[in-house]
Amino acid sequence: MPLERRLSREMFLSSEVVELRQMCFTPGRLFEPGKYLAGDLPDTAFEMGLVEKLPPVRGRSEELGDPPPQV
Repeated sequence: MPLERRLSREMFLSSEVVELRQMCFTPGRLFEPGKYLAGDLPDTAFEMGLVEKLPPVRGRSEELGDPPPQV
């Protein structure tokens, strides 16, 4: 029997960027897979094990930051 990997909301800072692996349905909103701030996701996503930490950034890409907006 495989073990599910569930992470608690307490393991994340509310300002930390995390990845939602699957769609998460709540009565008020639909969250599609992607990157979110941990504080923006509902408790349900954490309880169901749908959230993962992002791997650390290595090298110079950490210093570059976000790309400039396309005009």
